[in-house]
Amino acid sequence: MSLFNLVFAAWSFHNYEKDLPAQLLTALQQTASRQEQNDDAPSRKEVLKQAVKNKTTLLGSLFIFAYQGAEVSISGWVVSFLISYRHGDPSRVGYVSAGFWAGITVGRFVLSHPAHKFGEKVAVVLLVLGSIAFQLMTWFIPNVIGEAVTVALVGLLLGPVYPCATAVFSKLLPRHIQMSSLSFTSAMGSSGGAVAPFFTGLLAQNVGTVVLHPICIGLYVVMLAAWLSLPKISKRSE
Repeated sequence: MSLFNLVFAAWSFHNYEKDLPAQLLTALQQTASRQEQNDDAPSRKEVLKQAVKNKTTLLGSLFIFAYQGAEVSISGWVVSFLISYRHGDPSRVGYVSAGFWAGITVGRFVLSHPAHKFGEKVAVVLLVLGSIAFQLMTWFIPNVIGEAVTVALVGLLLGPVYPCATAVFSKLLPRHIQMSSLSFTSAMGSSGGAVAPFFTGLLAQNVGTVVLHPICIGLYVVMLAAWLSLPKISKRSE
């Protein structure tokens, strides 16, 4: 990774000293102009308050909270489920979690563009419904290989959900609170990735790791409810 970073950093800044001074001056003038225009803009604290009170921010935060909660819960607990309930070989079923993340990676590269062409709002609904279907298969198919495939397919379908959601949130949010809203939404998502696996572990101590599946399905339902409650996308007037 360090080697890749070094190569890309060298490529990014190659010939930077040859930038024309006139171009740099123009950029500085544009920045100064923006600062003059923003003298009467609300403070950061006021912008954050507006962002937190915004309906899209709240629903988006709930959506990403549930999304990352399900994502991290699956990757963290599916191996334990396969060992406990499918008697999988620990030295082999560990790759199932890697397959899940590989599915997410491939899904973001392969399905994000078709989802954009199809329409993000409808695409996300279909992707989440597909995730529920494959999660149920993982729950009830008593076969390690079959479940490894279904887990990877869950990852494949969940992969494009995050970029699609971010695109929709950006269209719904006013420009002046966009950065604060998306930052707040991302922070809530990170907390979901901590809270959901934690409660899955607490319940697993008493019920067993099979509890992973109803928790994930419940989180998918929360995602759908939050997504369908978002306002309609309209053309910007600003």
